[in-house]
Amino acid sequence: MRRRTKAREIALQFLYQLDLRGESVLGDLGEFLGESTKDPEVQEFSLRLVTGTKDLRPELDVTLAKVARNWDLRRMATIDRNVLRMAIFELLYCEDIPPKVSINEAIELGKKYSTVNSGAFINGILDRVKTEFLKPKQKAQG
Repeated sequence: MRRRTKAREIALQFLYQLDLRGESVLGDLGEFLGESTKDPEVQEFSLRLVTGTKDLRPELDVTLAKVARNWDLRRMATIDRNVLRMAIFELLYCEDIPPKVSINEAIELGKKYSTVNSGAFINGILDRVKTEFLKPKQKAQG
């Protein structure tokens, strides 16, 4: 498994816990990363995804609500909601990652950890984010 794919899986697992249990789990982040992988690059990218997604969650949720028409965020599957938050963070704030990569990785996470329909759902939402929120230069990257 590629390093960034592994890092995204680890970040998703932690974001899922954070969504369900609240900020009480934040003190466990370092330990969680250390138990999940010994690879410092994987730990570093996981940390970047978790902290960025957590810190910008209100903004990410506003963006998600705008593109997820007719969907209440609380009614989305918890995994889907967190995959989408993390992918939107990547799309809007990680210019070193091509949008196509972020979208494809999110689709695969949804397929692996959520429902049979999650891949298509995630793809549709992230395509709207790409179309409506990315700068032309970023769109051209993927």
